[in-house]
Formats: sequence, structure tokens, C-alpha cells
Amino acid sequence: MTAAPQDVGRADARRNRAKVLAAAARAFDEHGLDVSLVAIAEQAGVGAGTVYRHFPSKEILLEAVLVRQIDDRVDAARRWAARTDPVAAFFGFLLEVVDRSDGRKHACDALTTETSWPRPNLAASARRFRQALDELLRAAQQAGGVRTDVSADDVAALTIGCATIRAVHRDRNGGARMVRLALESLRRPESVTQGRMFRYAPGTLPTAPRCEECGARIEARSTGRPARYCGATCRQRAHRRRLGPATVLSGG
Repeated sequence: MTAAPQDVGRADARRNRAKVLAAAARAFDEHGLDVSLVAIAEQAGVGAGTVYRHFPSKEILLEAVLVRQIDDRVDAARRWAARTDPVAAFFGFLLEVVDRSDGRKHACDALTTETSWPRPNLAASARRFRQALDELLRAAQQAGGVRTDVSADDVAALTIGCATIRAVHRDRNGGARMVRLALESLRRPESVTQGRMFRYAPGTLPTAPRCEECGARIEARSTGRPARYCGATCRQRAHRRRLGPATVLSGG
């Protein structure tokens, strides 16, 4: 039975869109965000008109690339959860994320410097990733293999650091070793001293809290939760940066 012309047309459109996304991901990685849509079309083997029909602007194309990369990592999290025990799945997933993040600096820079982010599709994809990471973390914690005093935000921040270590380390094997050592800090200690708290030495005072984004001193509050940021600007910047982890953890 011959496929209807409209079905053939839709299949061609899906293939062309996938080719453009793959070419754009390579182009952004290799040449940065200044690469033109015409150059991406040439790399994809399609006409410039095809690119503009699917992605009217470079920003829309970049968002689509990032969404695809993040959703691929969400699928990877589900695969890890389905094929092995929770602790092995958690650490295996993090190692895969760090490995796939290599060379994806340019897109990450866009997320943390441009005020137009986050965009709706990317924000929704980042939420899916956060949920997948949180599910892996909680399962590993419940299995007793990961310390219970860490959150998904902590894991994301540590993994970003691991990706940076991997990127700047001259020796690939040495970088991989450092990444593994860093991730080992997430494992639950075999023995934990209960009921002990560190106290300030006599005659000393705790240091003043500082903004998590810019490092400026924060006035201590007498009531309520301690402030994390010095003001609205740093709070908004941190919010955008939280999408950065999603892209770094997805390849961004």
C-alpha cells in the first residue's frame, strides 16, 4: 500500500528537522553561537529555506537543540533506573552526563549571559530533567548508597564542577579519575557520628553570610530562613543558571 503524499511529506519534514538539529548541535559545539543558519543548512545538507521553515531564528534553533539534548538525558536516566540497582544507576548516570558534556561550553554560556532565557520549552525540559535526577537520587538514598544530606541541586552543582574538571584536565584519564573521586563524596559514609555538632571556638564568631551568586556580604536576618542572595538581580541570575545545570548535565 502506497503512503499518502501528505504522510510522505510529514516524514520528510521530520527527517529534515532531525538533520538540522544534529548539524546545529555540532556547529554550536565546534564554532560557537556565531555560526550562521546558512552554514548550519549546508552542514545538514538541506536548503536554507528548510532551516528557516522549522526554526525562524537562531535562538529558536538553539532552544530546540538544548531541549533535545536535555530530553535525551531524561531518557538516559530512565534507562539507567531500569537496568541496574539504584546506587549503580545514580552514579552511572552522573558519569554518563559528565562524559557527554565535553565540548558543550558555548550553549551553556548563552544560558548564563543572555537575559532572554529561560524560554518556555527549555524551562519545561529542565523541569523534566530535574525530576528524573531527583528520582534517581532519592532511590539511591533509600537504598543506603548515597548520603541523605544532599539535594538534587547539590548533585547538579557537583556534576557541573566535575564537567569543568574533565574539560580543563590535560590528561583525559586523569580527568576521569578526578571526576570519580569527586562523585565518591556523595556516597554514604559507613559510619556516622551521631549527636555531635561542630561549635565555634571560644572568642570567635561565625563569618557573615555571603551571596551564593556574587559573594557579597548579606545582612543577617533575625527571623525567617537565611537569605541566599543579596538581591533580586542575583536571585534571577541564579534562576537562569539553574537551567545551565540542566544543559550542562544534558550536554550544554
